[in-house]
Amino acid sequence: MKFTLSWLKEYLDTTATLDQITQKLTAIGLEVEDVQDPAKTLAGFIVGHVITAEKHPDADKLKCLIVDTGKEHLKVVCGAPNAVAGMKGVFAPAGSTIPGTGITLKKSMIRGAESNGMMCSEKELCLSEESNGIIDLKTDLPAGSSAVAALGIDDPLIEINLTPNRGDCAGIYGIARDLAAAGLGTLKPIAVQNITPAAIAAPKAAVVSDSKSCPQFALRRIEGVTNQPSPSWLHKRLTSIGLRPISTLVDITNYMTIAYNRPLHVFDADKVKGNITLRAAKNGESFAALNDKTYTLQDGMTVICDDSGIISLAGVIGGLSTAVDMNTKNILLEIAVFDTARTAETGRQLMIDSDARYRFERGIDTGFVATGADLATQMILDTCGGKASPTVLAGSTPAAKTISYAPKLLLSLGGMDLPAQRQKDILSALGFSVADQGHAWQITIPSWRHDVMGAPDIVEEILRIHGYDHIPAVPVRLPIGEARRPIHPSSKRAIMARRFLAARGMNEAITWAFMDEKTADLFGANQNQNKRALTLSNPISQDLAVMRPSALANLITAAASNTDRGFEHAALFEIGNIYRDTTAEGQILLASGIRTGHMLERRWSHTARDVDAFDVKGDVIALLETLGINTANVQLSRDVPDYYHPGRAGAIKQGTNVLAFFGEIHPNVLISLKRDEPFAGFEVFLNNLPAAKKKTTRKELLKLSLLQPITRDFAFVIDEGFESDKALRAVKALDKNLISHIVLFDVYQGKGIETGKKSFAFSVTLQPTDKTLTDDEIQTLSKKIIDTVTSLTGGAIRQ
Repeated sequence: MKFTLSWLKEYLDTTATLDQITQKLTAIGLEVEDVQDPAKTLAGFIVGHVITAEKHPDADKLKCLIVDTGKEHLKVVCGAPNAVAGMKGVFAPAGSTIPGTGITLKKSMIRGAESNGMMCSEKELCLSEESNGIIDLKTDLPAGSSAVAALGIDDPLIEINLTPNRGDCAGIYGIARDLAAAGLGTLKPIAVQNITPAAIAAPKAAVVSDSKSCPQFALRRIEGVTNQPSPSWLHKRLTSIGLRPISTLVDITNYMTIAYNRPLHVFDADKVKGNITLRAAKNGESFAALNDKTYTLQDGMTVICDDSGIISLAGVIGGLSTAVDMNTKNILLEIAVFDTARTAETGRQLMIDSDARYRFERGIDTGFVATGADLATQMILDTCGGKASPTVLAGSTPAAKTISYAPKLLLSLGGMDLPAQRQKDILSALGFSVADQGHAWQITIPSWRHDVMGAPDIVEEILRIHGYDHIPAVPVRLPIGEARRPIHPSSKRAIMARRFLAARGMNEAITWAFMDEKTADLFGANQNQNKRALTLSNPISQDLAVMRPSALANLITAAASNTDRGFEHAALFEIGNIYRDTTAEGQILLASGIRTGHMLERRWSHTARDVDAFDVKGDVIALLETLGINTANVQLSRDVPDYYHPGRAGAIKQGTNVLAFFGEIHPNVLISLKRDEPFAGFEVFLNNLPAAKKKTTRKELLKLSLLQPITRDFAFVIDEGFESDKALRAVKALDKNLISHIVLFDVYQGKGIETGKKSFAFSVTLQPTDKTLTDDEIQTLSKKIIDTVTSLTGGAIRQ
């Protein structure tokens, strides 16, 4: 949102300096993003009067000038073809820095001629792209006067970074209201003149088929106008903030949009066929817009029609068929209230960005329809002439909202204690109406503040206007005798998981909680019974329209962004929620991670190796053990979501309780995301982890046996579809005290093994603690292992 200081002061009576205004804007939540003050940038640039202009003796394209600076006559070498004696221009003396080039001028010799500064072009001063000649000032100001004053650019330009909830400050009048409430001046009332309707036929009331999409619609006919280039004051207002003037009628609508956050539209009445109707568009309808583009519309988009068809896309852009031009004599002035969500969705789907859409999707003043119509009408009559009909209204002004608020909430929620009268004064200055009913107030929300929904918002308004810097600093300490509240188990797990994954060499990422619908479907949203609950009604953009069902998609995107910039082999993790539905149970806390590229870099001792399912399985097992889970008692299964590779992924469970998923990402998912490098990921459900049984997290003392361990290897031939882990867990359960370690070290299919079978081999370590094992005891346990595996798998010991 851009505005000039002089434009702001049209609505704010203040003696505050530019610095005071910009500091206060940021303090009340309207963050200043940029300030362009030509008076500072061009300080030292003056009006120079060219006394003589002679050809350079040694250069055909250069001239030697004598420039009067008001104090002295200086020699200046100039290459501009339009430099002639008698003209006035912008002179930059030696020591000045040229904004367009960044060059600091010095006294110099140019092709043997002395030069003590330069005469400047508009491009060199960043005023335009014009560089064919120096600026020819048509001014009565004497030589040596400020060039800023002569150019008429002594008006600072302020740009604020407007948050989406503050649609009221998308108009300069709303910004002035906030500054006045913060004590930086007095808000000037809007002067609305009574318009006496002329004896001309008023337009017929528009037919609104959907009151939700358009609660109120107003039309006024104005006849006998003369459309022409805008008067200088209006032209200057618009160009000062970077808008291109078009014609008086169009420029007035732009002025109303910027000044009062009140988008409106003018139709050429002689081009409108029949009655005006508002309705929902039908899928496939065509619309030719003012930007010379034709759009194919979709069901549900709100359109304004006459008997010939669609003449405007409501709240977004006008139509070409009824556009005003320099020959327009009669107009229809339209001013309406359109639904924020539908306007935003329409603009996103058609990829149309306009000043009207920007404001309607953030919320305009629903109570300003009649006043806005009168203000715009008076401007048209004053600048274009003509006579106006009465305003015809369809629909009604939405009812004002009220909120119950207790003044004591300011202390409990905001940490500041203010007298009740001071709170009332702030709210009244912002336009709120306060009805004091004792312990609670009934506050009526002004029609321009759609972002205020409850009592906490009232607290926020009081805090930001009084000043966040006035909130007292309170030391965080417990009262004497009060025990420290323990950390919630889920919070503790999140902290431990964050530290552990970082220690494993992974980098923490914080990604959006949203994604686009297509990607969400790839990662499980299409399996959600309440899928529509995850879709935002008014998303920031189409790419952020759905709450994420998994964080892996965003982590893949982040890792891919690094890869595209030459930083391969990423390992990222995120601790955060995923969303299955809108219930508390549907918001699930996960530790999610992704690895891509090489797990091992190429070295003289080994070749490079891509990440795989076992790498992320190691991450998960290690993390679960760190969080107090005995992984010897968990089960592995292939029951994983569809976005994992079906043969290279697994789930870790305790009974029916899912603790984690891990594995390589499905190739089709990666193709849809336009990635060809390998990705492996994991998801650990922190809230599904059982509570630790031990009261303390201290590790037990290491107890080493004095007796020598014994290792035995076993190999079996079993069906290739049998999961080896089931056999290993069965072996471990034979004697948990004696069998200290068991590991799978070989899986083989090929020559010597029957088709449909596989050989798997594992090593068992026996660790006696009280006596040395005899051969008979070892053989007995070995036979138990063989019998258990053959019985469980239906296989046989490999000979």
